[in-house]
Amino acid sequence: QGTRLAKNAREPRLRGVSLPEVCSLPLTELVEWVKGVPFSLSEPMRPMAESICESFLTVAKRLMDLGLGYLSLDRAASTLSTGERQRLQLARAVRNRTTGVLYVLDEPSIGLHPSNIVGLKAVMHDLIGDGNSVVLVDHDVEILSEADWIVEMGPEAGADGGEVIAEGRIPEIEENKASRIGPFLAGNMAPVRRRCPAEEMFAKGTIHLSTEAIHTVKPLEADIPKGRLTVVTGVSGSGKTTLILESLVPALEAVTADKPLPAHVKNIQAEGITRVKLIDAAPIGINVRSTVATYANVHDELRKVFARLRGAKEKGYKAGDFSYNTGKLRCPICDGTGSISLDVQFLPDVEITCPDCGGSRYQKDAAALYRTRKDGTQAESLPRLMEMSVDEALAACADL
Repeated sequence: QGTRLAKNAREPRLRGVSLPEVCSLPLTELVEWVKGVPFSLSEPMRPMAESICESFLTVAKRLMDLGLGYLSLDRAASTLSTGERQRLQLARAVRNRTTGVLYVLDEPSIGLHPSNIVGLKAVMHDLIGDGNSVVLVDHDVEILSEADWIVEMGPEAGADGGEVIAEGRIPEIEENKASRIGPFLAGNMAPVRRRCPAEEMFAKGTIHLSTEAIHTVKPLEADIPKGRLTVVTGVSGSGKTTLILESLVPALEAVTADKPLPAHVKNIQAEGITRVKLIDAAPIGINVRSTVATYANVHDELRKVFARLRGAKEKGYKAGDFSYNTGKLRCPICDGTGSISLDVQFLPDVEITCPDCGGSRYQKDAAALYRTRKDGTQAESLPRLMEMSVDEALAACADL
């Protein structure tokens, strides 16, 4: 039944609760249960129980400070988000009381409610207080405002970035004209868009959702204005994902497909909504061979362009031959993946760039086929185009 424990583990009960039931409780509820454990035991056992419970409560408090109070102890680690894993590692690091260690945190504030940011900042200060160093990669102004020193990269992304454009303490960054984050730190940024007036909020219509209780979310009635930008917020574990991904989206999908509503959804009114598109953090692409070009359907169009070249027609190539998944022109050494795996005995396999195609995924015949632009100048081969950034490729294909 998912408890992972044998039947006999369910028999002993403490304060009327078995071990599997304890492990399935959210941390916030578990803390309250643990607090009452010493008083449920006989007098001689209480000192020992208090010591054990105090140790647990100390760790649990740190986890809750980091906004993880909604997690249960039996939650599979593989189901945790990147931010959740990082915060668990942080709590463990503070508990271990290390010193002289450099901690590098990559955007730990992702998904955190502002009230949970306070706990994150406290953990970082504890690490520094124990004699450690912390390097933080982040964008959240509330987190950045805690920094002793800021290094700002830019000014743009990709080929237009890669430089240190500002460096120093917070006041120095705020006054630095080259800094992009300085105005935000100083609170001087003007609003980026005009918000809809309150009296016009529902002028374009309303999506009304009515549900029964599900998980921790109680029965509710919610109105979402159409034609507006609506944000659902709340502390971690408050029910945001349940409301949107388990109620609103399935209900809209059911209505648009003329199918029965989910069992817990009583009613949804969404006149004029014909489709719902969910864009989440799940990996994109059908398989490991997917690239930005294949996912965005750009590669299909480019294969057709190169199949129309005179040199391609002379050799009998079709658009399908330019596919690095199944085409004749894919590299035979790496099978169109751009890398090969070396089996190193007694050690993990080593991935290296394909020595034959250099990571392009194509054999040399594909690299020899060049497209000529409409102005008569020679453009790039398909393997070369695939190595470009989106901006570079747009410039190279400006005549298409």
